[in-house]
Amino acid sequence: MSESIPFETRANSLRALVAILRRDLVVTWNDLPAFLAQVIMQPLFLLLVFGKILGSLGYTRPGYAQLLFPGLLSLTVVITAMQALAFPLVAEFGWTMEIEDRLLAPLPTALVAAEKVIFASLRAWVATLLMLPIGAIILGSIPWVWSNLPLFIAMIVLGALLGASMGLVIGTYVTPQRLNIVFSLVFTPLLFTGSSQYPWPSLQNLRWFQVITALNPMTYVSEGLRAAMVPEVPHIDPAIGLSVLTCALVILFALGLRGFYRRAIN
Repeated sequence: MSESIPFETRANSLRALVAILRRDLVVTWNDLPAFLAQVIMQPLFLLLVFGKILGSLGYTRPGYAQLLFPGLLSLTVVITAMQALAFPLVAEFGWTMEIEDRLLAPLPTALVAAEKVIFASLRAWVATLLMLPIGAIILGSIPWVWSNLPLFIAMIVLGALLGASMGLVIGTYVTPQRLNIVFSLVFTPLLFTGSSQYPWPSLQNLRWFQVITALNPMTYVSEGLRAAMVPEVPHIDPAIGLSVLTCALVILFALGLRGFYRRAIN
């Protein structure tokens, strides 16, 4: 029978995890303007152009901005978390070697990877919550249903963890020389097949594209947020979305953790 980990060891690991996380948060706070510019600009301009300008010109249907807004929140939370982990991790394993200091900390390697995922998720949650007042300013109002707040929180949490797990996979399996190419190949399909600009059920007459979008886990974040914010719009059953996101999260984190162990040993 394997021996249980002593309480003192677990306590030391927890303190080390909190210390590393606090350090990352302090660094982000000290570089707050750059962080905000990085994570807000893209969804801000997508919302401004597709939600406000095209609607004012009459090129989109009335109410499209309310349908679009949950999708842009989905895009923000997933992409921000993915970027916040993938790019720094490739640099740390590739040339800065900052990861060595973390691996020497008194905590298991798996917790080092978990801290990366948690930190990237925190950045994504902040960016997504900032989009709420920005959306209200640009659009005049945003869709909101207080009774669906638990579903909204669940989708934001799962979306951030999903994006961070994607970043963990990219950051541990992709070499620095190929990062930009791989990220472009990943980002573009995520952007256009993640149902951020349209509800998934509306694709019923384009069955081939509907199948493709169903393979994108971000679709279920977009649909879950629409279920929470604009429930009158046809959407995927939230129970299905939560199940798919949980499965995708487990698979991606397991793959990323395996890659993290491999790079850490090398």
